Amino acid sequence: MAREVNFGKMLHGGDYNPEQWLHSPEILEKDIEYFKKAKINEVSLGIFSWAVLEPVEGEFHFEWMEKIIDRLYENGISTILATPTGARPRWMAQKYPEVLRVDASRHRNLYGERHNHCYTSPVYREKTRIMNTKLAEKFKDHPGVIAWHISNEYGGECHCPLCQAAFKNWLKDKYQTVDKMNRAWATTFWSHRYHDFDQVDSPSPRGDSSLHGLNLDWKRFVTDQTVDFVKWEIRAIRDAGSDKPTTINMMYNFQGLNYHKFADVVDFVSWDNYPQWHKKEEYLTAMDNGMQHDIMRSIQKKPFLLMENCPSATNWQSVSKLKKPGMLHAASMQAVAHGSDSILYFQLRQSQGSSEKFHGAVIDHYGKDDTRVFREVTEVGESLEKLQEVTGAKNPAQVAVVYDWENRWAMEDAQGPRNKGLFYKETVEKSYYAFRKQGLNVDMIDMEQDLDGYKVVAAPMLYMLRAGFEEKIRKYVENGGTFILTYWSGIVDSTDLCFLEGTPHGLMDVMGLRSTEIDGLYDGEYNRGVPVKGNELCLTKTYTCNHLCELVKVSAAQPLMTYETDFYAGMPALTVNRFGKGKAYHVCADFEQGFYDEVYRKIAKEAGVKRVVAHIPEGVEVSVRRNQDTDYVFVQNFNRQPVEVKLPTERYPVWLGEYDGTIGRFGTVVLKGKAGEKE
Repeated sequence: MAREVNFGKMLHGGDYNPEQWLHSPEILEKDIEYFKKAKINEVSLGIFSWAVLEPVEGEFHFEWMEKIIDRLYENGISTILATPTGARPRWMAQKYPEVLRVDASRHRNLYGERHNHCYTSPVYREKTRIMNTKLAEKFKDHPGVIAWHISNEYGGECHCPLCQAAFKNWLKDKYQTVDKMNRAWATTFWSHRYHDFDQVDSPSPRGDSSLHGLNLDWKRFVTDQTVDFVKWEIRAIRDAGSDKPTTINMMYNFQGLNYHKFADVVDFVSWDNYPQWHKKEEYLTAMDNGMQHDIMRSIQKKPFLLMENCPSATNWQSVSKLKKPGMLHAASMQAVAHGSDSILYFQLRQSQGSSEKFHGAVIDHYGKDDTRVFREVTEVGESLEKLQEVTGAKNPAQVAVVYDWENRWAMEDAQGPRNKGLFYKETVEKSYYAFRKQGLNVDMIDMEQDLDGYKVVAAPMLYMLRAGFEEKIRKYVENGGTFILTYWSGIVDSTDLCFLEGTPHGLMDVMGLRSTEIDGLYDGEYNRGVPVKGNELCLTKTYTCNHLCELVKVSAAQPLMTYETDFYAGMPALTVNRFGKGKAYHVCADFEQGFYDEVYRKIAKEAGVKRVVAHIPEGVEVSVRRNQDTDYVFVQNFNRQPVEVKLPTERYPVWLGEYDGTIGRFGTVVLKGKAGEKE
């Protein structure tokens, strides 16, 4: 079970790879001088150090690492120590080729890259346990080591014979009998019935790739096998006597693993963030970036660490765009506003060679501290020092949006109403943005989490129903909650079998309607939603919709908008139904953002959602962190010019930043006041 973790300070630092500079000790000493100047108080060490820690099998060299951790600690700099399992040494692959992955076409990879190893391999597990045990024994009591960074950016899958056998056993545990598996996967179609679990192979472009139940369970297995490997790594550390907290660094919009399955495995969540600032208007990037922060925060519903971000240009993106002056500080403060207790970089010193030699760093190849980037990193460090008391503060949320990994896996494999451009993430973003534009904290939850405590919950494109979520919805609305569902919801069960006898399954009475058909629109084709005269939300504007238009037959629901054109002109496009003490809204089509902005604003107000800032200009973001009896209100301007905004400074005095009725370009103002004081 995850525990509460509070390092007592805002961490500032990041990935440090001093093993690249062991031949130049003067560089290492100079780095410490620079770190202190930039207010850096943490380094992440040892992430890809296996070949230096164990250059040949069974020969271990920890003295260099110990010396560096000692020197850092002497200078007030903590270490988050990594297990080096993200990249195995060459000797291991040569002697034990089974540790290398096999791809979906059943070809074993050559040695190279990162994460090219099999999590099922007994050899790889044995070598991992030996390494982690020795690291933990060596550093478990070192006061400079504050946490364990387990491996690096877990991802990928292996289709080797060992994984095939493990997958078959996983299926046996889940289904017990082959008949149950056949029914769950609808294998009678195309005559694909199995007679024994040993006949099952993982999905492959050379074999089964259209058996949706198989594809879905394989993804679940990959997540479970990765979870099991993380547990294996942590167990070695614990068995060696270390009780320091653990984390894995997750990634932006990564679909390979269901990150919610790690919630009770690691002690705190961390993630790596590399947005493409300045590619479009900054406030749009900020919205997308904020949603990812909130996805990560909502996994455990507590503060997280921003484990990596780039202080300058990211070299592996299609264009290595520099951050404009002020952007690094704005992005850093946004992470803190959304729940991060750290700003950590990749990397602290720029590598001299290999893959990421041109990736931005605090200290570049020039090697001095008189650079623009170093000055901006120092500015971030100074702000974090002022924000120390925010450490550990949570982000209370009155509203939530359902974003479910397994639902997305199933939907994007469904071969449904649009095989190109289903836009699940974009639809989730519309709900998220509509809440955020009101200055509301938003929890991004999955179907295994509870709905209790939220005033409004939105569930965009809830194609799959699993984990008894329809019953959670029913109870939530019955007890007075406000629920928003959209088109293409309640269609299939947890193994991607279509529900019979009407959809949204188990919710037709809650929603007061039945979905009858869904129309996939061609690119460029559109319809409009027209307000019903006298509708209870007082909607008056007409909004455009495209991509998908659902046709529904209402029973108890009241239409609020209807379609303007096509053969379904006059049919409901937005409905509301009273059920128990609550209300259920149904959005029938993929509407433009303006629709969500107006409708969600009125729904939130009706539901009694409180706002700290009454009127928020476009491009301004408001977030609240709460620490016991104190609220910290972060107000950020992601526009390229100053913006006027009226802040409730009589209730929440300005605590950090400059405010004279306006907030400067990329500026951040933090207000501080007694918790619970809302307009």
